Amino acid sequence: MKKLLTSILFVLVGLFAVDRLGGMVMWWVNQHTHDVSGPKIKYLVNDVHEDMVLMGTSRCNSHYVPSIISDTLGVSVYNGGIDASDNIYAHYFILNHILSIHKPKVICLEVMTSDFAQQKDPFATVSFFAPYFGRNENADSIFRLAGKYWQYNLSHLYRYNAKAASNIAGLAVDRNEGGDNGYIPNPKPAHHPHSLVHKRTPAKVDSLKLEYVQRFINLCHNNNVKLLFMISPMYAKIDSDCYDVIKSMAKQNNIPFIDYHSAGLFFDHPEYFRDKAHLWDEGARIYSAIFAHDVKAYVESKDS
Repeated sequence: MKKLLTSILFVLVGLFAVDRLGGMVMWWVNQHTHDVSGPKIKYLVNDVHEDMVLMGTSRCNSHYVPSIISDTLGVSVYNGGIDASDNIYAHYFILNHILSIHKPKVICLEVMTSDFAQQKDPFATVSFFAPYFGRNENADSIFRLAGKYWQYNLSHLYRYNAKAASNIAGLAVDRNEGGDNGYIPNPKPAHHPHSLVHKRTPAKVDSLKLEYVQRFINLCHNNNVKLLFMISPMYAKIDSDCYDVIKSMAKQNNIPFIDYHSAGLFFDHPEYFRDKAHLWDEGARIYSAIFAHDVKAYVESKDS
């Protein structure tokens, strides 16, 4: 029995050592990778200092060119859109980290139906942010909601499970080439979308997501950060009430809401799109100029 207990203890100590050492190695990899999302999350958590920070998923990441917006508005701009970050839970996590080190003048959030509609697994991508577990208690509430808190607390190595392969590959290949202060351009596609699809209003709304949208709003207000909601162009028609839920919240909280999708911007220019949901670089540059012009008055009025 004594030998068995000694063996079990030896195995446990070994596993603990491997986990902690592996966690240290993967932390180094995470901090030095050049994959798509790793360097951006690192920057937002540690170094962001711009006057305007754009937030959202891949549609934010590939639709807003900071240099164009900055030239029009006369403020520094960073595109903090994170590929596959999916919904408001990821945005809330990142916002807490941003505000812990910096108070931008303006936060612009690219919203989507996934920010308020029910999903089969709304926490599918929170693991992307697990390397920063334990650094911000409010941000870590997302891990508690996802049921991942105790796993990340127990195992340091497990925190890198979701992006291990991508992070390691990013040591050899720089996937951020041609970027512009967080903006990563989409290349011209071989084929553009050729017909408009129809995007339906979500059947069910997730009340917990709406609670976190309100928390996002409150965080900005409590830190004297001006907030703007926007929806960039998409090559898909929608029901007239598709975004009513999020628009209503914006109105209740006196948040400007610019909806280019419902307005049909670029419906007559399929050549600007990489696919039905994303612009490629040419379209992004044209759109960024339009967006900058439209928000100029808002930003100037808030600065005065």
